[in-house]
Amino acid sequence: MWLIAEYVSTTLFSLKPSWATSSGGKSLLLPTPYAIKMALLDALCRVEGVAVAQEMWPTIRACTVALRGPERIVVTNTFTKILKPRRGELAPGSADSGPYQKTIGFREYVFHGGPLGIGLSVEGRDLAQRIPGWLLNVNYLGKRGGFVQLMGAPQLVDSLPAGFVAVTASATNAFALNGFLQRLDDTGSQVTFEQVSIYSDQAVRLDKDRIFHQVILPYRLVRSSKSYSYYERIDLGTV
Repeated sequence: MWLIAEYVSTTLFSLKPSWATSSGGKSLLLPTPYAIKMALLDALCRVEGVAVAQEMWPTIRACTVALRGPERIVVTNTFTKILKPRRGELAPGSADSGPYQKTIGFREYVFHGGPLGIGLSVEGRDLAQRIPGWLLNVNYLGKRGGFVQLMGAPQLVDSLPAGFVAVTASATNAFALNGFLQRLDDTGSQVTFEQVSIYSDQAVRLDKDRIFHQVILPYRLVRSSKSYSYYERIDLGTV
């Protein structure tokens, strides 16, 4: 069974891929399964407490995530002033002072023109009745400040509705030949609650605790310039 929830973005979305540097802050088009599971875990900690969250983490970790992006996506390319830790001694006569130095960074911010659909694989009616309460308390995805609002009560269905793409390691799913390839991260099968907790010193290991799926999202680039890129969703039924 799948639990389907739809969110609408109330601010611009941004989620830096794992290979991006602090200066080259490109953004993924959609939130990743890892980001969605962390948002669920955060909501569960706030709603039912850390002890319950630790108990339910293996269930959240095992969920398969499916995505149906908005009909239109616009990525804005910007350069902005940022502060980063100073390296070396301060040059004599420099206008800057303190432990940080000013520099320029590239950033991408994503506008979602339409609702974002998220599907979660669930086993059992009891779990399907608990998860909607967690989804209701998810208020941002991606970077903090990328606020979202749940549009309605999540729906339980037997199979994924049209347009959803399951984010898995399998390449057997139908995909758009002219789609957009993205590398989305997910939780490994053995990653523990302590490893994903920000209050623990246990590290998350790439390709073991945090794995990556190559996913072709059903989007085509309509037009672009030096300041933006405009994408439209492809109907999988017509590919």
